[in-house]
Amino acid sequence: MAIPVLETVESAELSVNRSAAYKFIKRAFDVAASAVGLVLCVPIFLAVGIAIKLEDPKGPVFYHHQRIGLQGREFTFYKLRSMVAGADTLKASLLDKNEMDGPVFKIRDDPRVTKVGRFIRKTSIDELPQLWNVLKGDMSLVGPRPLPVAEELACNAYQRQRELVKPGLTCYWQVSGRNEIGFDEWIEMDLRYIREQSVWTDLKLLLRTVKAVISTRGGY
Repeated sequence: MAIPVLETVESAELSVNRSAAYKFIKRAFDVAASAVGLVLCVPIFLAVGIAIKLEDPKGPVFYHHQRIGLQGREFTFYKLRSMVAGADTLKASLLDKNEMDGPVFKIRDDPRVTKVGRFIRKTSIDELPQLWNVLKGDMSLVGPRPLPVAEELACNAYQRQRELVKPGLTCYWQVSGRNEIGFDEWIEMDLRYIREQSVWTDLKLLLRTVKAVISTRGGY
């Protein structure tokens, strides 16, 4: 399903690497890496799934949510559940505690996050199911992080230029401090990636992601 106002994105004057060679290499690497990654992650999913159920048995192990991707297309985004069951219904009562500028909602000490959830968020383990999104083609390993539908639609045309490329598991924002970075700077990092994207840029960001995950900086 495509979200309206796509003309603002399609008419954006931003250089995008559309070479056939780059697109082929990027997609081939996405498929191979995500397929292998999913197989290797099975023990992690089992262990974390048991921990999630032991702490909060009412909810599912995997959480899914609608996000906006390439050219405004809506897709189902997967994570390991890090919040209590029914957390989405509690969001309205917490809006006044939002610590992020712009349309994004983030709280450092979100009361909805479980003990297991805090660990898997800080270590980015909760993001691993998105390898399935990468394998399906909704996402890439590298690209701007996808926002929930309501947050993306609240962005202006300049900010929505992020939709010129597939969203990704990691990006400049992800390796530079994540939630410690303001929304405007986040957007500029995403647009920088779109201008600079290449096989070399993607490889550098993937390598920097390893360091960022180990440091856990900005993860909450």
